[in-house]
Amino acid sequence: MDKGSIAATGIEVELNTQMQIGALRYCDATDVESALHLVSGSTVPGAGRAVLAVARPGTEVRGGEDMLLLWRSPTETLIATASAAVLVAVAAQLTTATQACLVDQSGGIWVLRITGPRSRDLLVRLGSTSSVPRVGESLVGRLADLTVQSVCVREHEVLLLVERLYAEHLLGWIRATIADF
Repeated sequence: MDKGSIAATGIEVELNTQMQIGALRYCDATDVESALHLVSGSTVPGAGRAVLAVARPGTEVRGGEDMLLLWRSPTETLIATASAAVLVAVAAQLTTATQACLVDQSGGIWVLRITGPRSRDLLVRLGSTSSVPRVGESLVGRLADLTVQSVCVREHEVLLLVERLYAEHLLGWIRATIADF
């Protein structure tokens, strides 16, 4: 087990430092909606929601590349993807936008993937029940005294997005908490 992988009965936590993260920031979502529609056919997710989209073929993106769109605030949506080409394609669609931009957060935000039936137990111990997203939810809350974005992709699978600077702190809390399981 490497430094970023933690497991116990009913739970596994994996650190992914390679996930590409883009922050779509906007005053008016019109340009972002247009860019997302052209790249994936998707729109900005509603408040507190997460949407899995698939990139359309064309531009710099091969068709079929997954992208997770995460509501972060009324003026910010995150894109999480394994492919840097997805971020490039969305940014290319925003080149003439005056009310929106994409800020590449790759390397600055790391992703922890928690799987297993004890995922909820871990999140409650790290924060509270308000930090536990339901399937399709994207919540910004406090875990281990840090601001963390938590996203439930499917039952028993949660992604935690944390600033790289604080990832080791969060992993330390997770290790100590899972040791009590």
